[in-house]
Amino acid sequence: MGVLDGKIAVVAGGSRGVGRGCVLELAAAGAKVYILGRTLTEGDSAFPGSLSKTVSEAADLGGHAVPIVCDLRSDAQIEAVFARVIAEDGQIDVLVNSAFDLPEGCGNGERFFETPISFFDDMMAVSARSVYVTTWHAAQHMIPRRKGLVVNISSQGSREFFVHATYGVSKAALDRIGQDAGRELAAQGVALVTLWPSFVLTERILSLDADEWELDLTDAESPRFPGRGVVALAADPDVVTRSGRIYTTRQMAEAYGFTDLDGRLPKGAPDPLTHYPLND
Repeated sequence: MGVLDGKIAVVAGGSRGVGRGCVLELAAAGAKVYILGRTLTEGDSAFPGSLSKTVSEAADLGGHAVPIVCDLRSDAQIEAVFARVIAEDGQIDVLVNSAFDLPEGCGNGERFFETPISFFDDMMAVSARSVYVTTWHAAQHMIPRRKGLVVNISSQGSREFFVHATYGVSKAALDRIGQDAGRELAAQGVALVTLWPSFVLTERILSLDADEWELDLTDAESPRFPGRGVVALAADPDVVTRSGRIYTTRQMAEAYGFTDLDGRLPKGAPDPLTHYPLND
């Protein structure tokens, strides 16, 4: 018996990275997981990872995942996803927003005024706006039941520079959605929690030259470490008390007593409140 047996989860951006880790942990815990992404099979993207591969990995863990090809820039496609989930299962218990789209050419060291204005729209469309849209749809089905959990995967990039100005703007928007929408959802019995992983050994990070990018990955997290935080939150009957707040994955591990796959407790991102005072 898994702690999430009978639960229905939707993970936006589940073909690779942190989203994939969340899918695997949710599925291993017994939830039926719908995975949203654009890459159905290996080779459809420049990066490793696909919906089909994640489904196979979930099955290897004894879990059940359902792939749905979805362009999260399309409101109509997002609406269709939630209609399908409700038609097939009648409920949505967990939504994880982990989709991220780094425009091609972004992160090559060019400053914002040296890159196309379109970078802003490209980054915000998936990394922020789609989160608002998916959360809105999830709320329509969670509020009548007065229960449910939304988890937004953000990062300390919302408070300090990383890669490009548009990256920070998108992460700050993600944090703000979590805080403000989380406050309103809590009054309806629904929780919205924002998680900050630290460096995660995603396919994209592993493709970079660590020396060139000055990355110290010695204490990095596996993609499944944030996923364990999501499972712990989903299994917590009092999770609504955390709604509207930002936590690091390390804080979640300390609160709920889990570790990474190798038994370690990764260092974690800086504390959102003490390291970055709100009036700083």
